Amino acid sequence: MKRRKFVTTAAAAPLVAPYTAGGSFGQDAASENEIYELRTYELSWGGNRGALTAYLNDVEKPYVQNHGANHFMTFVESGQALPSQLWTLTSFPDFASYQNAFSNRSNERFVQQSKGYSESGQTFNRISSSLLYAFDGLKQMKTPIENAALFELRIYEGVNEDAVRRKTKMFNDEELELFYKVDLNPVFFGSMMVGSYVPSLVYMLNYRDMEHRDQAWKDFLEHPDWLVMRDKEIYANTVSNIRRVFLEQG
Repeated sequence: MKRRKFVTTAAAAPLVAPYTAGGSFGQDAASENEIYELRTYELSWGGNRGALTAYLNDVEKPYVQNHGANHFMTFVESGQALPSQLWTLTSFPDFASYQNAFSNRSNERFVQQSKGYSESGQTFNRISSSLLYAFDGLKQMKTPIENAALFELRIYEGVNEDAVRRKTKMFNDEELELFYKVDLNPVFFGSMMVGSYVPSLVYMLNYRDMEHRDQAWKDFLEHPDWLVMRDKEIYANTVSNIRRVFLEQG
């Protein structure tokens, strides 16, 4: 497995999170693994972006939280990509909560609250959605660091299911701990159960800025623990493709 080396632009002070034996970073080992829904709204040309943003923040967010969601976050892609996209990330404590939120969208109150958005015309072309299962090593979503302004979403595709299982084991048993040591601060890690890139794993990191990000990755790639870890036979040929998107909270 190969990783690209990133350019260093500035130093960043380490922010180390508590780690407990067994790969759980300050979390209750008995707690359930969260379920994540990751959505992408591809905005239509000339569409009413404001109506969609208002709906997500004023209607969708309180709705899913009232039906059991732990977190709801919205993002826009960093830069000026076309077509423009909005992203949402929702965490649920379990499958029952996810099902509860999904099955109640036809109730009269939700329909009425969504009326302004529903009548605003076309705002997006289509929604892409992925369903993820949190890693054992990070069962619940982490709160972003203070002054987080940049989020990095990474999708690691595997040539088959076994490759993804081995890469997941690498994160759970060794790599996650190293992430914290070098200031690569995760928001979540999850295995893709349903989505466009199965088999794959998905994770999100957060930084103060791009300089913070570049320094943290440089420290990771040069760390002696990584140099040993990457050459272990059990982890050989685990990643066939990497997709990466930079996001800002919207």
